[in-house]
Amino acid sequence: MRPAETDTSFRVQTPEGIEYSLYPAGLPIRLFAYGIDTIFQTLVLLCLVFVYFMVFGKMIGIWLILLAKFVIDWFYHILWEVFYHGQSPGKRFLGIRVVKDDGSPVDAGSSFVRNLLRFADGFLGLYFIVFIVVVTNRAFRRPGDWAGGTLVIYTWQSQVPERQNLMSWLDPVPPASPCRELTPEEKQGLLMFASRYPLLGPARADEIARPMAASLRGKENPGGSDSDYLLGIARTFAGDYAGNLPETGRSGGQA
Repeated sequence: MRPAETDTSFRVQTPEGIEYSLYPAGLPIRLFAYGIDTIFQTLVLLCLVFVYFMVFGKMIGIWLILLAKFVIDWFYHILWEVFYHGQSPGKRFLGIRVVKDDGSPVDAGSSFVRNLLRFADGFLGLYFIVFIVVVTNRAFRRPGDWAGGTLVIYTWQSQVPERQNLMSWLDPVPPASPCRELTPEEKQGLLMFASRYPLLGPARADEIARPMAASLRGKENPGGSDSDYLLGIARTFAGDYAGNLPETGRSGGQA
């Protein structure tokens, strides 16, 4: 059975008014991912102990072990989520990912809040309350997800091209040039438009592109539709700016 058949889909909307579906990951797969990550964290700690023994020729003190465990527990998930597209090793293995509740990539602030409350989830052994919270909301959010504005979603279904694939599907588009120098915000907007173009369709894309295209065509008035013209400009700038695009693509999440 596909994940989407067992978990309720979650509808989000882009600024252009286009809706698409995310598929929140349920509690069992998130617990499984957390178990894998716990094993991974333990291996990291054991490696640190081994390196310490090889360097200093003696076993590490218990207080250093506790300190290292504290640091790993605090920063393991945050670092993976922020720098590896919302996926820790356990989540990547199981095909889930952490994103913000609008489907955009999780940022450092949201990741920090959701993982800060990971410790509160088990405070005084109140796991049962966390269990009730997760299973009684259709997005399967734990308290940390509510506070951080995040979701854990499946990555198996792609709705929009991932940002690292932007250049590959823009390759056939003829480059175009604007009649004036663009601001960084305008360049970012062009690339965001290009990344969402497959969701829009030609008619809706032309409607969105018309105002900006009119201000950039100038006297030469290059041919083609408004959306094709903006895609051509995006093709020109994609090499330098694609890395700054928000990842509105593959649906994915985390535990």
